[in-house]
Amino acid sequence: MASLFSVEQTLARRQKVIAQMQPNSACIVPAAQLVTRSNDTEYVFRQDSDFHYLCGFPEPDAVLLLSNSERFDGSDMTLICLPKDQLAEIWHGRRIGADAAIDQFDLDHAFSTDEIEDILLDYLDGHAHLYFAMGQHPAIEELLMTLLQSLRNAPKQSRVAPASILDIRPMLHEMRLFKDQAELAIMRQAAKISCVAHTRAMQFCAPGRHEYQLEAEIHHSFAMQGARSPAYGTIVGSGDNACILHYTQNSCELKSGDLVLIDAGAELHGYAADITRTFPVSGRFSEPQKQIYQLVLDAQLASFAFFKPGCTFKQATDKAVAVLTQGLLDLGILKGDLAENIEKLHYRQFFMHGLGHWLGLDVHDVGTYKIAGQDRSFEPGMVLTVEPGIYISPDAEVAEKWRGVGVRIEDNLVITETGHEILTQAAPKTIAEIEALMTTQVKAVEMAE
Repeated sequence: MASLFSVEQTLARRQKVIAQMQPNSACIVPAAQLVTRSNDTEYVFRQDSDFHYLCGFPEPDAVLLLSNSERFDGSDMTLICLPKDQLAEIWHGRRIGADAAIDQFDLDHAFSTDEIEDILLDYLDGHAHLYFAMGQHPAIEELLMTLLQSLRNAPKQSRVAPASILDIRPMLHEMRLFKDQAELAIMRQAAKISCVAHTRAMQFCAPGRHEYQLEAEIHHSFAMQGARSPAYGTIVGSGDNACILHYTQNSCELKSGDLVLIDAGAELHGYAADITRTFPVSGRFSEPQKQIYQLVLDAQLASFAFFKPGCTFKQATDKAVAVLTQGLLDLGILKGDLAENIEKLHYRQFFMHGLGHWLGLDVHDVGTYKIAGQDRSFEPGMVLTVEPGIYISPDAEVAEKWRGVGVRIEDNLVITETGHEILTQAAPKTIAEIEALMTTQVKAVEMAE
């Protein structure tokens, strides 16, 4: 994946990590590896998010080394990467190589992966602590354990292994949780690209077409706007497929009278957008569909009041749940008292997931949701999704008119000093907006025919 990070940005992030490490510590952050798709073919390479955030180097099998040891005058940044290789580059593409990497990525040193064992052994020697994400990079972890044992077995050679291994993720992921202005600029663009794609899908939608054709329209729109890949597996669920939360089969025919739920977001320079829109295949909501849809929208809009500094996901969720539950009672889908339905979680049979999640380099981005056991308060720079939904399965014990209806509405927000900014506002969301857009498209198709 390409990077828009400036050398100054990634350098500042590495410096911040080095400053937070315990004295005389080394840190190892591996890049991603190629993943086999079938036989001798690989999936399109996607860089490890932590490595990308700190380095921006775009190739697989690299390793970033950081140190605050006095041996390096308090700071060192070293990269181990694939060597220049004329034959390999003919087959698989150009490599940057160690010599060019030093200048391009503002590093102190760079070496070839041909030397990785010797370089790592020498680098680790004498450090008191090692920061590493255990369990996340099996190949490098196995090599590290072997090298650490070698250091422990060589006291006569004055070798000293790090006495402790510390998890780099809490420190690094806390940094990633707060987006700077450059990151927000990329995320605004990713959201804009995704909004255009969702609008295109609404305009293309018609009975007799297939879910995978809507998926193709969205992916085509992403690519034509500069975002080659979706940020996650695109969900296009029509009819009761919308009640399957992570439905990605996308193979069914679109039928008149059904709704279709699309959960799709572009990935731009590593950053994800994550939008869900639900709309009628034929361009007009039925009355029951309209009632469920408006209820979900009302819950989302009510929860927006709590997306501001000092508030929490729990407060926003509680508000959305109260609106959804009262609405389901009003429609006769739930029975009884509001407080009892909420206390006994009766609403969970129709709204069974959380209200949202952090968003960034990963679509379900890193960052804690609690601090010392308490719900974390929102702060400026956090980016998140807000995605209430109602899913009524075909065999639910409710009136026939409600069965098989699935609705989710999802937007991306960034917390600001005074409240929030909705990054995905441009994707049509109200019933009037959706019907106006789709009715215009239906008329245009009819005239063309």
